[in-house]
Order: sequence, then structure tokens, then C-alpha cells
Amino acid sequence: MPQQVPTVYASEVPDDAVVLDVREDDEWVHGHIEGATHIPMGDVPARLDDMPEGDPLYLICRSGGRSARVAAWLNANGFDAVNVGDGMGAWQASGRPMVSETGQPPFVR
Repeated sequence: MPQQVPTVYASEVPDDAVVLDVREDDEWVHGHIEGATHIPMGDVPARLDDMPEGDPLYLICRSGGRSARVAAWLNANGFDAVNVGDGMGAWQASGRPMVSETGQPPFVR
């Protein structure tokens, strides 16, 4: 039976949370949480040395599916990971701050 992944909503993520964004590069550049670490989902197993120090580490993607899978994998490998269950879509909808890499206003793609 799969392990239950601890989950919070975007509105519940602390302002000082350590966030890992597991979306793809094209999603990240259009809008992300300032200060978040970006490691696409498929790169996580090979980049464990790049994981930010967080206890817990908050994982986010667009809607919560990919981040839930990565959080479960990280928890099984000794990390303390929490999934942001409603993702960047809810982060943006709740008016939480975002930045982009494009010079344009940030948005969730």
C-alpha cells in the first residue's frame, strides 16, 4: 500500500518555506515562487546533491500530481517532504508572490 504523502494547500505554505518546484523548464520560466529551487521531476533522482536543505521540504508542481509522486519518492529515501496539493495554480489564484524569468508578469503555465 503506498505511503500517504503529507499534503498542504498553497495558502498554508509558510512564507519562509523551503520550496522545490518539480515542473519542467518551460513552466518554471513563466512563473515560480521567488527563492524556490527548480529541479524537474525526471531529474530528481540524479540530483539529490542539489536538494535544498529544508525540514520539511515543500514540493510543488502545476496542480499537485507530479509533486505528490516526487514527495513520496523523497520520503521513501530519507527526506522530509510535503506536497503542495493544489499546486502553482492555487498559489497564483491566492495572490501569493511569484516571479518570472521572461521579463513579463509571472503566470502559471
